[in-house]
Order: sequence, then C-alpha cells, then structure tokens
Amino acid sequence: MARALLVVIALVASEAGAQRASLAPTPPMGWNSWDSYGTTVTETQVKAQADVMARDLAPYGWRYVTVDIQWYQPTARGHDYQPGARLAMDDYGRLVPAPNKFPSGFRSLADYVHAKGLRFGIHIMRGIPRQAVAANTPILGTAYHARDVADTTNPCRWNPDMWGVDVTKPGGQAYYDAIAALYASWGVDFVKADDMGSHAFQPSEIAALRRALDRTGHPIVLSISPGPAPLDQAAFFAEHAEMWRISDDFWDDWRLVRKQFDYARDWAPSVGVRHTWPDADMLPFGRLRLTDSAGRGSPSRLTADEQRTVMTLWSIFRSPLVMGGDLLTLDAATRALLTNPEVLAVNQHGRSPRQVLDQGRVRVWRSTAPNGRDAYVAVFNLDTASQRIDLSWTDIGLAAGRHRLRDLWARRDATPAERLRVELAPHASALYRVTSRAPCAAPAPRTGCGSP
Repeated sequence: MARALLVVIALVASEAGAQRASLAPTPPMGWNSWDSYGTTVTETQVKAQADVMARDLAPYGWRYVTVDIQWYQPTARGHDYQPGARLAMDDYGRLVPAPNKFPSGFRSLADYVHAKGLRFGIHIMRGIPRQAVAANTPILGTAYHARDVADTTNPCRWNPDMWGVDVTKPGGQAYYDAIAALYASWGVDFVKADDMGSHAFQPSEIAALRRALDRTGHPIVLSISPGPAPLDQAAFFAEHAEMWRISDDFWDDWRLVRKQFDYARDWAPSVGVRHTWPDADMLPFGRLRLTDSAGRGSPSRLTADEQRTVMTLWSIFRSPLVMGGDLLTLDAATRALLTNPEVLAVNQHGRSPRQVLDQGRVRVWRSTAPNGRDAYVAVFNLDTASQRIDLSWTDIGLAAGRHRLRDLWARRDATPAERLRVELAPHASALYRVTSRAPCAAPAPRTGCGSP
C-alpha cells in the first residue's frame, strides 16, 4: 500500500511538472495595472485595457491582463497603503474583489478577458489577512482556524494587510489550497505573488503556493515578486515558479535602468531553464501614475533612447514583457516599441543570452537565433555622452570576416561589415541580427558556436 501511494504521488508530481513546463514556453507578455493605477484600478478600467490589448497588441503576442494590488480594498487610494483598512473577505478568510471596484466579480471579468482571446491575472500578497486572524475565521474544509496557522512574527514589512502563514502547522497548506481553489474557480491564469522573492525570502510559502496551484488542476502561471531574488536560489525558483523578479520595483529612472544591466548579466544563465524566466519587471512606458491629483498621470521620464534601451535589454535577456503604462493613451512611438515583430522575436525565440563585452560605458549582449546559425547582437551606450563604437567581431565572440547585418529596430538590412561599427547617442542602443557562414572564432558558452 505504501509503495502504491508513493507511485501515485510520483505520478501526480510528474504530471504537475509536465503541466508547468507548458505554462510559459516563452517569456509571458502582457499588461499590469500597477504603474498606471496603483491600488485603485476598477473593473471598467481593466476591461478598457483588455479591449486595447486585444485590438492592438495581441496580434504581436501580448496576452496577459493583470489586476495588481489592493483589488480587495474598497477605500484604496493612489500608490499608498492604509493600515487598518477594511478588506473584502469571505467567511473563510479569503480576500475577494471589492464590490465597489469590481461589481461583477473576477469570474465575470475573467470571462470578459478570455472572450477576447486573452488571459487573466491577479496580484496577491503572501500569507493570510490580519483581518482574518482577528476574526479567527475557519479554514475551508478543515477543523482549523486562521490563528492556528498565522505567523505573526513574519509579517510583510511594507504592506499592512497580511501575516505570514506557517505551513508546517496543521491547516497551513490547507489555507493555500483554499485560496488557490478560489482563484481557479474565477478562471485566473496568472498569479503574481508578492512579498516572497526578496526583502525576506519565503521559500516555504512559495512552495506551498506552488503545490496549491498545481492541485487545482487549472493551469496558472506563478510570478514571484519582488526582487532582487537571491541568486543562489536560482534552482529553487526554476522548480517552483515561471517568473521571478531579479530587482526591486523598476520605474522610469535611468539609475534603475543602469542597475538592471548587472542584474540581467548575473541571471542570464538561468534564462529559459525548465521554461522559466527571470523577470526584470514592468516596462514603465507611456502614461503612468494616473492616480495623481488631476487623474491625468504623467509620461514616462525615460527619454526615447532610454526606453528603446530598456526594450532592447529586456528582449535580448528574454525577460517577461509586462507593459505598465496606460494602453488607452498609447502614442505612436510607444506602440512602435511594443509591436516590432523582429525585436519581439529576439525576446520570444533567442537562445542562450549573455553579456559578452563590458567596457564600462559600453555593453554588448549576444544570443542565438532560432535557426542556430545567426546571432542576435545588442550594443548599449551607458554613458552620458555619445559613443562611437568600433569592435572586431572576435571582440564579441564571433568569427572574423564580413558579416551580414539586419538592424532590427529599423527593420532593414545594413551594409555587410568586417567590424561592428555604430555611433550611439547617450543611453542609446542598437540591435542586430548577424549572419555569417564563417566558422566560429571560439566556442561560446553553452552553444558551442560564437555566431550562434
């Protein structure tokens, strides 16, 4: 009997692992409400964003529409949190959508998003609501209650809503099972789980949530937030999640862009392992912070060149692409950043991305094109002055000789060249597909060939 039980457990685990491998075969692409709406997004606003995504972005691979934090708080304001605010919650201590913000509920909203060929996501906080612990609500399907599983010594440090859950206690895993079952009943396809990846790394609750999601039988992508995730836990993240944040919140500030280059360099070996994706965070493009006093928001503070550099790095690194700005007010330039099919192909189909050159002010990245022969090459100027970059192909691990170039942002072929020469404005970048039939200068890490 014991041996039969072990076989069943192994089969279930194997099936769950196979299911997860197909959840995100390429980096997920979508929109998240945080950068635009903070804690205030409503059902009407989410539907409007989904309408634009379906019409303008879905043909290019954008799929996920995600409601970020405080959807359960009727009185939420701006990008701030309110200690002691009353939360919408069911009889089992599970947070539910605030009726004044989502009057139709998440099942109806998910149906609306799905009808447009898109996928629906929600943000959740780690743990169990403090409100549930105060009321000592029962845990669904068990004889246990909120106080039996709450870990009041392990709260979120920056959001006042939750206590941790001690999953070693009877009822701890059952609470995660109960919330996962609720999300599955709503038709949720994507869960962004916050207060798990950094600040205070929470492996036991990450594992409990992963088990709970798998047990629903409903395919749900798990994204762990925030970062920076501990680099030495790369294997753990790849086992339990499809995405995990490599930095803290990323906003429209060049200093944060500069930091992402080092995070991406360090996490590059983990990209695509078991179809999982280190996450450089949202794209703060277009109109942001619509929760300001006038309700009009403000445009991204990144220059046009800096925004292209962000998109180039995220693409060559193969980060998930999650648009943070308002889709309703996309201008032509922002739309062009999000809908260049040749750039998106680098993100979705490049292989073995890595930084291959660091000259301080100049960084070069390379990955392998799907045909296994061509290379994608990204060149970045991190300086405040223009840079005239002149590199031999062997400088970046490719064979010497004349190579054919295609400028992927311009979507046109460039003159074949024996060197990589480009002049870049401050904080600007370039992205090429490089074709050569010549042999490699030297074997490149993990691919065996430097020119893809």
